[in-house]
Amino acid sequence: MRPHHKFWPPRLPHAITPPATSLWQNLAISALRYPDKPAIVFFGTVMTWAQLKAAAERLAAYLQSLGVQKGDRVVLNMQNSPQLVVAHFAILRADAVVVPVNPMNRAEELKHYITDPDAKVAITTADLAGELARASDALPEGQRLQHLIVTQFTDAFDGNVEGNDAPPETWRDWLLTHHALPALAGGQVHAWKDALAFDGPLAEATAGPQDLSVLPYTSGTTGLPKGCMHTHASIMHNAVACALWSVATAETVGLVVVPMFHITGMVAVMHASVYAGATMILMPRWDRELAGRLISRWKVTNFTNIPTMIIDLLASPNFASFDLTSLKTISGGGAAMPQAVAQRLFDAYGLRYAEGYGLTETAAPSHQNPVDHTKQQCLGIPFMSTDARVVDPETLKEVPQGEQGEIVIHGPEVFQGYWKRPEATEAAFFELDGKRFFRSGDLGRVDEDGYFFITDRLKRMINASGFKVWPAEVEALMFKHPAIQEACIIATKDAYRGESVKAVVVLRPSHQGQVSEQEIIDWCRDHMAVYKVPRVVEFADALPKSGSGKVMWRSLQEAEAKTGVM
Repeated sequence: MRPHHKFWPPRLPHAITPPATSLWQNLAISALRYPDKPAIVFFGTVMTWAQLKAAAERLAAYLQSLGVQKGDRVVLNMQNSPQLVVAHFAILRADAVVVPVNPMNRAEELKHYITDPDAKVAITTADLAGELARASDALPEGQRLQHLIVTQFTDAFDGNVEGNDAPPETWRDWLLTHHALPALAGGQVHAWKDALAFDGPLAEATAGPQDLSVLPYTSGTTGLPKGCMHTHASIMHNAVACALWSVATAETVGLVVVPMFHITGMVAVMHASVYAGATMILMPRWDRELAGRLISRWKVTNFTNIPTMIIDLLASPNFASFDLTSLKTISGGGAAMPQAVAQRLFDAYGLRYAEGYGLTETAAPSHQNPVDHTKQQCLGIPFMSTDARVVDPETLKEVPQGEQGEIVIHGPEVFQGYWKRPEATEAAFFELDGKRFFRSGDLGRVDEDGYFFITDRLKRMINASGFKVWPAEVEALMFKHPAIQEACIIATKDAYRGESVKAVVVLRPSHQGQVSEQEIIDWCRDHMAVYKVPRVVEFADALPKSGSGKVMWRSLQEAEAKTGVM
């Protein structure tokens, strides 16, 4: 028996046999079982399971009419909304592959998400459509999108909603403005309403467990983001396991505010909810007052989040007016939950904050704290059906309990490999005891109870409120600025986000004294997702370099750590 098994949630198996069906079947079955039950609530507008399935089938038929075939990749670029869920399952129903994209990405970044997966069709919201069209138009003719399906937020809710379900006043322009559809060079733009009014034929679904289902992208230490090939089976395993772990049933009501373009929101929340037939109360982005009102109004039982959301909610001046007594489980990850905040949550509501750990490559959790036996600032124990070890990063031999090494993972939730990147795939896996293990790139240790703790990073990465920022990607974008000769991205401490992005920049001689730190920051805001934008820019005469000419980013990082800047 493994040491962590004595803390295993009672009545749950250590390993599971997931359904040998496609992810689409989970929606079809929930619609069959609970046709009139709310599947999604969005600013007070309810969509039942039967309505969700019907909308996804109509959109799937429309996608097929545009030429989408089995295995084709379709870009999905949206904030949380009913349309995201409809589109995600429509792509799966058409036997195609979902390419979820962070809606914060700008045109320069979006080009890669069109060309790398060879996507010809994209689905987005009207506020983002112009950016996606600009990205496509800038590409060579044969690499552009052929079709862009565009929805307005008001396609999914009544803009006149009032009371506890109403959006914050500051969101009204964003949500209620009707944007004109952009032009698409060499392609067609389609209105969501027209796509959902389509009544053409829908071919039989043939995708099975081993077919690709989603291709989420992850960045790394070098180069452009890489697509992680997930089958229906790898996503299915964690959808079922997450539902079981959180004791989700058809009576579960989840507040869905973690983004569903991200692996955690997609798998641990959306797919788990669809499998269980649970109700999803959607928020397109975080707002503590709206979250407090929605938990109170809809008697939310499950809330997956990142710790900064809890910190923010507890700090609300209206906190005393919120009724959080319906909450049964509260969990999250992406960043460590401060001990004092976890204690306050427990003292006020008897809720233990259950942290988890996972990667895009592991379809969200590979580790999770048992709800009844949590440890704070801890990744948890290996998830259902999962074998996780700590190995020496050089020798790849397992290290003794308590010693630091690289966390490695084997299980049915692990991805197949990186899209079009056989060398990167080969470097990410190795064999141990006859099993294929994935190298996480995170350093950690295991305690005497079998709980895993993170100690450091093998990979160069910044964790800003759970958003992972890869310095190489930001540097590559910054080099496009005409004034920048060199740039090195490091982490700087941040009291609220944990870490923020800092750029150490060497200006070209021709531009010295001609450009300010703020102008560099403003340029970055126009060219990259906001969470990647440096909060601090520091000019330097030169960057430290090794004998081989490589930038010694670690020495800059160590110098920054000594300053203790908050």
